[in-house]
Amino acid sequence: MPDQIASSINAALSDIQVRIFRACESVNRDPAKVTLVAVSKNFSVDHINRAYDLGHRHFGESKWQELETKVHQLPKDINWHFIGKLQSNKAKRVAELVNTIHTIESERQLKEIAKQDRTIDGFIQVNIASEQQKSGILMQDLDKVLLNVLKCNQVRFRGLMTIGPEVSDPEESRNYFRELAMLNRKIGGTHLSMGMSGDFEVAIQEGATHIRVGSAIFGNR
Repeated sequence: MPDQIASSINAALSDIQVRIFRACESVNRDPAKVTLVAVSKNFSVDHINRAYDLGHRHFGESKWQELETKVHQLPKDINWHFIGKLQSNKAKRVAELVNTIHTIESERQLKEIAKQDRTIDGFIQVNIASEQQKSGILMQDLDKVLLNVLKCNQVRFRGLMTIGPEVSDPEESRNYFRELAMLNRKIGGTHLSMGMSGDFEVAIQEGATHIRVGSAIFGNR
């Protein structure tokens, strides 16, 4: 079974890298500027180790308890990304464990992050499609949240993040990704976190620097 896991992950990573290359080539972008975050939530330490042994270093988790367990069991040179809803009362502990938080949306989170002594990269999560069931700020609240992020010495502001709407055709997400990219440029963001297993190629074509891919690497949860 371990060999089957390694073989499956190896094939998946190879396929995704080809797709990243082609998506970048289609819009004259450098594939080296795209960071593939392997979303490992609900997958075992063994799965992560297999991807690590294949050379992958960027992994994403969405629950702080699972993150904490894995961080202490896995190699220290992994770049951890927190991609889930960030509870304010857990923000300090998360910031002590990860290199990047993709889901900043409130002053309360930032106050907790500021209580620890590391500096992390941070993305502001924007609910670009204004979906009631999703986290993230609305666009009209961005200026206030951005100002709070810029004032927080423990966060290096990198850019915006969004989760595209669930659609049957990835092309239906393009306008949302394009809108976020334009907004990101307007406020001076240098990185852009958008795109998942079903739509990352469109996201790359619209400027994503970080894509968050889980099931296309590890399989269904």
